[in-house]
Amino acid sequence: MNYGSFFYDYTPHGYCIMWQPGLVWTHVISDALIALAYFSIPIAILYFIRKRPDIRFGWIAALFAAFILACGLTHVMGIWTLWNGDYGIQALMKAFTALVSVATAIALWPLIPKALAVPSTAQLQRTNEELSALVAERDAALVRLQSEIEERTKAEEALLQAQKIESIGRLTGGIAHDFNNLLQAASGNIELIRTRSDADDRVSRWIGNAGAAIERGKRLTSQLLSFSRTQKIELEPLEASEVVEEVGEMIRRTIGPQIDLTVRTSPKKVDVLADRTQLEMAILNLAINARDAMPDGGKLEVAVRSTNLPVSENDLPAGDYVDIVVSDTGGGIDPEVLPKIFEPFFTTKEIGQGTGLGLSMVFGMAKQSGGIAFVESTGADGTTITIRLRQAHRDDSQADAGAESGASATRLPKLDVLLVDDEDDVRGTVADMLEHLGCRVRAVADGEAAVTEMLSGRFDLALLDFAMPDRSGARVAAMLRVIRPDLPILFISGYADTEALEQAAGGDYRLLHKPFSDHELAAAIRAVIAEG
Repeated sequence: MNYGSFFYDYTPHGYCIMWQPGLVWTHVISDALIALAYFSIPIAILYFIRKRPDIRFGWIAALFAAFILACGLTHVMGIWTLWNGDYGIQALMKAFTALVSVATAIALWPLIPKALAVPSTAQLQRTNEELSALVAERDAALVRLQSEIEERTKAEEALLQAQKIESIGRLTGGIAHDFNNLLQAASGNIELIRTRSDADDRVSRWIGNAGAAIERGKRLTSQLLSFSRTQKIELEPLEASEVVEEVGEMIRRTIGPQIDLTVRTSPKKVDVLADRTQLEMAILNLAINARDAMPDGGKLEVAVRSTNLPVSENDLPAGDYVDIVVSDTGGGIDPEVLPKIFEPFFTTKEIGQGTGLGLSMVFGMAKQSGGIAFVESTGADGTTITIRLRQAHRDDSQADAGAESGASATRLPKLDVLLVDDEDDVRGTVADMLEHLGCRVRAVADGEAAVTEMLSGRFDLALLDFAMPDRSGARVAAMLRVIRPDLPILFISGYADTEALEQAAGGDYRLLHKPFSDHELAAAIRAVIAEG
């Protein structure tokens, strides 16, 4: 072989096809188009790799582009060899193409498992959907957490307010206790003065005025005790219109002149079964809420009306009821807030301006009294809150009998009474009242002296102050019962933590609230003696 002529001096490929124009140009055009296509593909691949550097296996794409480029060059050489017999160069180019194609094939097969492991578009979509669901769940959890944080913050604020209220309640209860002791000393002495037959008309009038003032003071301290939640609820028949009229005077002083107050009573007397102090405080509370809803002034109406339920309604059995209705012309209550209005600690007021306890106390009072409270609000037209209580039926003969028995209970049989009270003024006044009722009294200031007197004497009754500095009246009662198990005991107190008294005395007691009259004292003693 002549290696010197390896690249040159060969017959062109066109000679083999007899230089037929149709065949020549068919080869030329076909090889040219194939070459152009091959040249464009590597350019597109390299452009894509350059724009997407994150694509995995980019180097194999570059190798594949070189293989396609070499294939395109072999087709260019096919056109060249039609007129030039440079088959050696064509052979070298084919050899280069063969090397690139073999290298590409060798590199490609091991990459196939790795390429198959790359997630597909559908898998990526499912993964994105799962991630989106996780993100949505996380966002929902964050919203719940934020809501819980807000609820916890509200609960902590409510607890702080409740603690403040409890502290104020303790202080109020203590003040009421001391005030009741003062009222007892004053009222007891006035009762004793009233019994004097030589008092002229003016003195009698002064005594009556003083007695009326003491009654108002007694009612005020009863409200303070109710606020401090130390006084047990006592249901009794109350004339609804009378209660509303009396509370109306307090409301007028509370709401200010910018609000027009109207009090509408029932045309006929109707009694409700309720605790007077609790009912008064509930009405006053609703009036204060109505005032706060009308900062620029408005109209407030408190009305009493009878109603009859022919069938059970709102958990109330059918029967006669009395509605005490408090209506205002304020801004009303939002519909979404309306179902929560009676919940404890729920308030729409700013922090420090409301405890969220007022309306819940109103609802609790109504339920304890065997009734219900409900609210109606029509947005801008204002709010109406109704306290619906059971109507109490009592005839005139029972009322007259009660009045007659109260008037006649002024004397007691000869009883030896042990009186224990740490307040000197109260102890002296109650002792005088007992002696006026016909009793023989031994008055002492503390539990130790009471035990000494019980050991040395025979008593028909022990009259004990419940709240004393050295030990409670319940403990003194327990000590006296050790000496005399059958001893009748009557507690008197101006504070009267009735729950503690029930726990300490086990329910075996009778309580008389200070201040009390001689009629009330006599009635209580008769009841204790009868039970003993």
